[in-house]
Amino acid sequence: MKLHPQQEQLLTILKKSQNNPLTIRELQEELGLSSTSVVAHHIKQLEKKGLLKRDPANPRQYAVVDEDSGVRITYLPLYGLAQCGPKGSILDNDPIDKIAISSELVRFPMDEMYLIKARGDSMLPKISNGDVVFVRKSKLAENGDTVVCVNDGEGLIKKYQQDKKQVVLSSLNSEKYAPFTAAGDFRIEGIVKGVLSYRF
Repeated sequence: MKLHPQQEQLLTILKKSQNNPLTIRELQEELGLSSTSVVAHHIKQLEKKGLLKRDPANPRQYAVVDEDSGVRITYLPLYGLAQCGPKGSILDNDPIDKIAISSELVRFPMDEMYLIKARGDSMLPKISNGDVVFVRKSKLAENGDTVVCVNDGEGLIKKYQQDKKQVVLSSLNSEKYAPFTAAGDFRIEGIVKGVLSYRF
């Protein structure tokens, strides 16, 4: 694919800085351009060509698609289950890593997906401590879905169940962890769509 020289340079910078995304102003300085509007123009062109995907809610959160090998690779952010503020989101925190994922493995738009590093043993045997969990962004869930959520200021992975009066969150490791009623700040961050285990 033929790219403008500045777009090639911009793509190289974006790849190198994925773990610490640069601002438009910083990109302007790196490229030696006269204005931020030129940077914004080249970013939009890279998006149109399918080489860059940005999160509309957070423009600094992006994924570079690498087509050099003939396989579409997207670098997805990996988040931890960090503490969140009263109205905070897991996605407000900085990613702890970026992981290259083949677009062929995902059956929905890659810009709707992010990764979570699981913590603890509450979702055994399906999800173990340290596993990478594939999550599709969503604010809604159906009964029985495994969700990534914020509850009482804490990021969690739980099984979701709602009746007319309340939301109940439960663990798969039910012998060790009892179900509990969702707190007032409960909100869904996404639906679990797969697990990459590092157990050998």
